[in-house]
Amino acid sequence: MKQSLQLKLHQQLTLTPQLQQSIRLLQLSTLELSQEISQMLQDNPLLERADGEDRFDGPASAAEPAASGAEEPRNERDEVYDEMAWGDRQVVVSQGSGGDDDEDRDFQQADASHDNLRRHLLDQLSLTPMSARDRQLAELLVEGLDDDGYLNTPIDELAELFPAEMELDPLELETALKLIQSLDPAGVGARDLGECLWLQLRALPGDTPFLDAAQILVRQHLNLLADREYGKLKKLLNLADPEFIQLRQLITSLNPRPGAAFAPLDTRYVTPDVFVRKIKGLWVSSLNPEAVPKLRINELYAGILRGNREGGASLGAQLQEARWLIKNVQQRFETILKVSQAIVDRQRMFFEHGEVAMRPLTLKEIADTVELHESTISRVTTQKYMMTPRGLFEFKYFFGSSLATEEGGATSSTAIRALIRQFIDAENRAKPLSDNTIAELLGKQGFVVARRTVAKYRELMNIPPANQRKSI
Repeated sequence: MKQSLQLKLHQQLTLTPQLQQSIRLLQLSTLELSQEISQMLQDNPLLERADGEDRFDGPASAAEPAASGAEEPRNERDEVYDEMAWGDRQVVVSQGSGGDDDEDRDFQQADASHDNLRRHLLDQLSLTPMSARDRQLAELLVEGLDDDGYLNTPIDELAELFPAEMELDPLELETALKLIQSLDPAGVGARDLGECLWLQLRALPGDTPFLDAAQILVRQHLNLLADREYGKLKKLLNLADPEFIQLRQLITSLNPRPGAAFAPLDTRYVTPDVFVRKIKGLWVSSLNPEAVPKLRINELYAGILRGNREGGASLGAQLQEARWLIKNVQQRFETILKVSQAIVDRQRMFFEHGEVAMRPLTLKEIADTVELHESTISRVTTQKYMMTPRGLFEFKYFFGSSLATEEGGATSSTAIRALIRQFIDAENRAKPLSDNTIAELLGKQGFVVARRTVAKYRELMNIPPANQRKSI
């Protein structure tokens, strides 16, 4: 084979450091951007905040904030106690008697927020007389509890974890567990939901109405209660309708997560990037001035650099980095504002009428409108939030797949989910709507939706099927 040298010309896109920084800043959330800028301010003396001075010259208009909410992942126990109206229950730590002394209340709240279940139980054990061995076993079991107060590891498996020289009998662990189950809060140390509820029932006064029936139910028939098999339960417990209603009220008054009140709070705050407000009949998106960093070049160091150009190579590089950062931050918010306004323009009916008026929208449609690449739109719409009169929404919320209508048009999957929720909220709970019936109702309104699609959307909204929604 003959070797030769050839000269070829071709075009290649090279990501300069400035472009790389621009892309990175664009995909950061407001909190992450603030942390990034704080680090840059520490590393670069030529960069400083313009306190009380807005250095961003992009378009902006005033608006007012509102509010919204979020969903939480479900766990295995939700299948049972969500059906018993425990899903929306909030467990509140008692703050003592209500007085007028604000300092006392603040002190109590601070104590409660820093307390936790394990420390609460260990404090009680320290006041309980017992042998050193029993105390050690009880403390080890306390460490094995989860944040809800449950012991998820079987006693036999726990016994195998101890050294052989301890000659530990599983019965000793059972005894230590019984001791923990006698502590406050009632229900702690349970190995399943039925035992947790039974422990709380056991702590109630003996003359509590339907106490015996409730103990039998939670220990033997909790699955029937979760499946809403009320007829079978009434027959098994020999109860009439009014008596069974009181029994259910007793059970739903219990706490399925006795340790949750001691769990540390994980509060996350979201700063909206833009506000949306109706001005003179038009929906307008404007930047949140609190989210836009106010940056500028430090004139003192810049002056030193201008007077000493020969020995300021390091300062010169930092000056260029500072200019890049200011420009890229400005470009980031200009892009966010441009994309948010494009979304608002296309989802105008949502702001007027709510979720049922949401139209299908794709990243490509917005990309074509603002003349940017789809990957850029994807970065802009991730972890960026819009405060509207209808609540706080992530940009991605406004993008949804399309479903066909009988007239040949299309509607958003978000609108279909909103209609499904409306049908279910208005249904007769004695005769709840099946997925097939909901699909037929949607068809009467001109939406072509299969039964399996209704079932999928219903599950996404954490709505149980018709047989579980049925009430007596």
